[in-house]
Amino acid sequence: MTELTPAGNHRLTTSVGLVLLVLLGVEALTTLALGTYLSLHIFLGLLLLPPVALKLASTGWRFVRYYMGHKLYRLEGAPRLLLRLLAPLLVASTLSLFGTGVALIVVGHGGGTLKSVHGISFVVWGVLMIVHVLAYLARTLRVGIKDWLPHASPVVAGASSRRVLLGGTLLAGVILALAAYPVQHFHGDRGRDEAHVQALPR
Repeated sequence: MTELTPAGNHRLTTSVGLVLLVLLGVEALTTLALGTYLSLHIFLGLLLLPPVALKLASTGWRFVRYYMGHKLYRLEGAPRLLLRLLAPLLVASTLSLFGTGVALIVVGHGGGTLKSVHGISFVVWGVLMIVHVLAYLARTLRVGIKDWLPHASPVVAGASSRRVLLGGTLLAGVILALAAYPVQHFHGDRGRDEAHVQALPR
């Protein structure tokens, strides 16, 4: 990580969490009319890959340092028991959700087991994410913007590095999503065609 102290790791985790809160919220909204917004859904899904990886890395770093007995991380304490119990399920459902999403982009949206697993992963992930957001929302809103404020207190070393890391991660996501734009456009047209066929009277 760019900053090894618990305070720096905490700032990075909450900053990434704030960005993900917005992007994942928009991504979830696209599922309400997937036939219309499939291209946007795919674009955001690819854009989210690097920030999600950064969030998993920052929380994983804290986990490893805490359970390896690092003094500063031990003094910070562990998350609440319920959140610790749910964390492996949240990580697993996140990996399943995005992994099957990428696989669907590669093989197409024809349905089958892959699409079912993606749908189930979304439901499980959604329930766990609601619990996660409710638990951390206040702290994320309070701390997540501090690296971006000129006179935020307290000052935590490494703010510029964390800003560069988060900005670079978002830029990587945009580049990845733009690089796959032809695939998104193809699937978006296909999704609209399928929605149109299903809407025809029988």
